[in-house]
Formats: sequence, structure tokens, C-alpha cells
Amino acid sequence: MDEIPKMRKRIDEVDDQILMAICERVKICKAIGSAKKKQGMPIRDTSRENEVYRRIKEKSAQLGLDSGQVEAVYREIVNMCSAVQE
Repeated sequence: MDEIPKMRKRIDEVDDQILMAICERVKICKAIGSAKKKQGMPIRDTSRENEVYRRIKEKSAQLGLDSGQVEAVYREIVNMCSAVQE
């Protein structure tokens, strides 16, 4: 019975790692947004976004994950990161 609390603790640790990675991604995207504004570039870059989705789908499939579900998560992450650039 004490296995479940241990596994849940590990999930909490993984969730913390995910949040830290998202935080780092947001910081980088803010810097990209500043650079885009200085250069007069649009915030959204659909070709780059599509490249991200393609790469993520390939990688998730290699890892045995449902690539459609992973893409859905990444669409939210990309939308969030685009919003912080504005």
C-alpha cells in the first residue's frame, strides 16, 4: 500500500521539472519576442510553429506516446508562449 504515495511523490517531482522547463521556455520566448519587436517581425511564425509540432510528434511517437495528445499539449504551450511575446 505504501507504493502509491511513493509513486505520487515521484509524479510531484516530475511535475516540478515540467513546470521549471515551461518557465525556462517562457523566459526564452519573452527574449525572442523582444528581438522580434526590435526587428519589426510578427509574433506568430506559423512555419516555425508547424516545425515544432512536427518535431514533437516525431519525438513523442519514438517515445511511445500518443503524438496527437502530445501535440495538443504543445499547442497550448505554444499559444501561452506566443501570448507572453505580445
